[in-house]
Amino acid sequence: MTTVPRPAAELSADDARRIALRAQGFLGAPDRRAGVRGVLRGLGQVQLDTISVLARSHELIPYARLGAVGRTAVEDAYWPTGPDGAPPARRNAFEYWSHAACVLPVEEWPHFAFRRRAYRDRPHWSHELAAGAYDKVIDQLRTEGPLTATELGGAKNKGEWWDWSDSKIAVERALMYGEVVVVERRSWKRVYDLAERAIPQPLLHDDLDDTECVRRLVRQAGEALGVGTRADIADYHRLKGEQFDAVVEAAGLVPVTVAGWGKPAWADPAALASEPRGRHRTTLLSPFDSLIWERARTERIFGFTHRLEAYVPKQKRVHGYFAMPVLAGGRLVGRVDPAREGRTLVARQVTLDGPKAVPAVARALREAAEWVGCDAVSVVPDRVNPPELAPELVRALG
Repeated sequence: MTTVPRPAAELSADDARRIALRAQGFLGAPDRRAGVRGVLRGLGQVQLDTISVLARSHELIPYARLGAVGRTAVEDAYWPTGPDGAPPARRNAFEYWSHAACVLPVEEWPHFAFRRRAYRDRPHWSHELAAGAYDKVIDQLRTEGPLTATELGGAKNKGEWWDWSDSKIAVERALMYGEVVVVERRSWKRVYDLAERAIPQPLLHDDLDDTECVRRLVRQAGEALGVGTRADIADYHRLKGEQFDAVVEAAGLVPVTVAGWGKPAWADPAALASEPRGRHRTTLLSPFDSLIWERARTERIFGFTHRLEAYVPKQKRVHGYFAMPVLAGGRLVGRVDPAREGRTLVARQVTLDGPKAVPAVARALREAAEWVGCDAVSVVPDRVNPPELAPELVRALG
């Protein structure tokens, strides 16, 4: 790691927390005119995931910031269609590998040239590809327009789930190379099209060198986080620490110290220019939300330990399958493992920080229920921790 220059500012832990909340869109009035597209541009990416409990994560992330924005409006903001389902005049976003599989603003296409080049230069793949399969997929997309893997010839062979067909291997390789773009999700299936059709012509290039691409992504990550350590900022787009070191000065982030962090940090200069003020959101958070997706950062900022337990054996889960932290007053005050049973949102398990968390958790549950079309909320009383707060939570929900 390179030598850190003298800090430009000394921040308290609360300063850093408020800066992070404002940068992530949870402190201050949301820009409702910009809507979901504004959230996407501000965050620089929205992570995708297959799990759907209340809704999928890419829906939960704008909801957490804007409130009960229509779910159709969320999909239209990412993947608009023209009249009668025709391709739109302009794409708003594309799907690519960033922090994970993410929706990205279409304006960021040039800045992922470094990653596309790296994939093209990769010496081997985990899947072998039959001769001619790649060209066949490209020709089919050119002739027939946007298609799913199933429409291209089938996503799988007859083996296990990872036993991809040649057409699936080919189109995913073309996606990594940048010759193909995911233009929408249809019943959660990727819909592929040629980049030459889907990406606006002024953006369709790999002209930027690796250094310029990484510089832009480090700057964007710093702006989206407000303040972060080297690991926080590098991990936002899955960059290496050495890549961060090489460009951080040129990216314009400034070194700061944060009380209690114990590590050097950097901040967006604009985030330091004014004191974070405004209304705090009260909401359920997806575990894949960029405010909390990195466990070490979440513990450092909020003193809150969180782990996604969806992939933990049921008998070993502590907080539930898809426990969602509850944000209120700029703090994480509890967590809820939700489920939908008909038109009832069921809180299968609830953990509360204390009595003061009860009204916030009740409010977050009622708002989430209304958003997903439920007209009732129920709690499993013997799954509330601490148990003495269960009656109070039931009353608050009533």
